[in-house]
Amino acid sequence: MSTASSAPTSKKRWLPLVALATAQFVMVLDQSVMNVSISTLVDDFNTTVTTIQAVITLYCLVMAMFMLTGGKIGDIIGRRRAFVVGLAIYGCGSAVTAVAPTVGILTLGWSVMEGIGAALVLPALAALIAGNYEGADRKAAYAVIGGVAGAGIALGPILGGWATTELSWRVVFVGEVILVLLILAMSRLITDTPRTGTAPRLDFLGSMLAASGLGLVVLGVLQSSSWGWLRPKDSPVEIFGFSLTIFVITAGGVALWGFLRWQRHREAIGTDPLVHLDLLKIPPLRSGLIGLFSQNLILMGVFFVIPLYLQLVIGLNALETGIKMLPVSVTMLVASGAGSRLSSRFSVRTIVRAGLITTMLAAILLLMSIQPDLANLGFAGSMAILGIGMGLMVSQLGNVVQSSVDVSGRGEAGGLQYTGQQLGSSLGVALIGAIVLAGLTGVFVTKVEQDDRISAEVSAQVGVAVESGVDFVDSSQIEQAVQEAGLDEQTTTAIVDDYESAQLQALKTGLLAAALLALISLAFTKDLPHETESEAESNPETESAGSATDGER
Repeated sequence: MSTASSAPTSKKRWLPLVALATAQFVMVLDQSVMNVSISTLVDDFNTTVTTIQAVITLYCLVMAMFMLTGGKIGDIIGRRRAFVVGLAIYGCGSAVTAVAPTVGILTLGWSVMEGIGAALVLPALAALIAGNYEGADRKAAYAVIGGVAGAGIALGPILGGWATTELSWRVVFVGEVILVLLILAMSRLITDTPRTGTAPRLDFLGSMLAASGLGLVVLGVLQSSSWGWLRPKDSPVEIFGFSLTIFVITAGGVALWGFLRWQRHREAIGTDPLVHLDLLKIPPLRSGLIGLFSQNLILMGVFFVIPLYLQLVIGLNALETGIKMLPVSVTMLVASGAGSRLSSRFSVRTIVRAGLITTMLAAILLLMSIQPDLANLGFAGSMAILGIGMGLMVSQLGNVVQSSVDVSGRGEAGGLQYTGQQLGSSLGVALIGAIVLAGLTGVFVTKVEQDDRISAEVSAQVGVAVESGVDFVDSSQIEQAVQEAGLDEQTTTAIVDDYESAQLQALKTGLLAAALLALISLAFTKDLPHETESEAESNPETESAGSATDGER
């Protein structure tokens, strides 16, 4: 195996990292690009915010569903081969997305094909870094990967906003195809660790149980805004008078329970499980996974709410939205770098808790800044504070997960890490999105009922019309719909005013939920390492838990 120490020149030994870092950049770029293009996608495909929400959620969900399977496939066929196959699938998905004529084709290319490709690429990427670099070079390589991930988050809103406003959002996916071809051309420079022993076998039943369980849970959360949580709204089926939502989520929970039992059974009979569940008994690893889940849930939830506010309430285009969201990306990148240095003076638990408290404060400040007119300075400051909180967390949690296990457990730990991250992203968009849309409907109906300018007859008609939920759209569309219904000018103005007020209240509700999630997450930080690096090094019993040797992110 080629390593950094045996490479003939310093330049050549870093060429594999260029390919791996570029792949990391492409994976991160995708999600942030689409979030600032929501309103444009709604117009291009003549669809609704709810539909685009489902497409975004499905992309994250597919990765979460198949990340464990992707990691196991890498163990079976080799990490570099899995990396190459995943990139090829991802590139084909980008090409399909770039020319998608309908939402269905967009979903196939972006959500399904790219999601499956990423599920193969990301676990292999983490393992290939360890296989190509050793010692100090390995530390530097993981630092670069973390920095590139932050750069993707920072550049995504700007690049996506510029392309969507000046050219087309499709240009981004054409660019991804070009980058994928470049990475594939460089993949021959990446070495893979030779397998020792027989190749493991894929647990097909375990893969299906995990994927279906995760899928059903997120599907239920996503549809709750239109189906209703318990009381049926627009539920396709009513069971015992209840909405389908609770039954779909319960079915997902049963599938996940079956997955856990099946994994224990395979371990007991001596066959390869999809993942060794004993890893979850390691307290720092378990706490780190929960932290990564929470961090992604909150970030992607906020990143769903803010573009709605900037584009559909304030009226900014995609590029202007990207620029307004830039402070969170920049400060997240800076805080992530600073956080790794702080670990020599403060414990991981202290830094992560500081990040969660800062994130909670930022969500509250953002809530206060949600007004009919954008408060530029206050909004920018709130976004910057959010980035600091997020950056402090990501600077620690990835390393906690990887340093909690030895070399033999890193592959499965990496699969769990990316599964937690992507599941958090999926549920963040679905849960916060469902809260916002449900809040919009409830507040709108209440305000219409209490508005003296609107007759009781019209109020009743509005209640019936929005019984199955109301979409988050530009208020001009509501005005047009009311005018087409033949209502007088006073009633039209009143309904539009009530809708705009309901929009602001719903967005604030979503941000309040994000703040509460950050507060709740504090309860799960007690098992994070509570010693500084120097203290851990002086204590042999905790040295492995506090070491940054395997600083994978």
